[in-house]
Amino acid sequence: MKGFPSVYHQYLDVFSKVKAEKIPPNHTCDHHIELEGSLPPVRVIYSLLNQESDTLRAYISENVEKGFIHPISSSTGAPVLFVKKKDGGLRLCVDYRKFNAVTRKNKYPFPPMNQLLTFFKGSSVFSKID
Repeated sequence: MKGFPSVYHQYLDVFSKVKAEKIPPNHTCDHHIELEGSLPPVRVIYSLLNQESDTLRAYISENVEKGFIHPISSSTGAPVLFVKKKDGGLRLCVDYRKFNAVTRKNKYPFPPMNQLLTFFKGSSVFSKID
């Protein structure tokens, strides 16, 4: 690959455009986001210019077709806005600030320390546990 350091050629498949067009397989666990309070926040949707509306429609159509997203009907949503790219195109940005403000933080994203220590009990080599 031109411009790609030879030391990384063994990882070229990671950057494959063909693989990027497919959604990864389902895993056995589901991700769940807990919100503080019973209802998600309601936001006013920003008005869009014609070019922005066209870009949004194209983005949605393309990603529905690929299976990356699917249509839903919901009483809530997050507003979108666009930022101009260097090449003049538009980059889609979703404003999740209100959702982030009411998302319950996971205090223990990893197993508790005593479980980790039990797991490593009897090991002779490991680097570090913080």
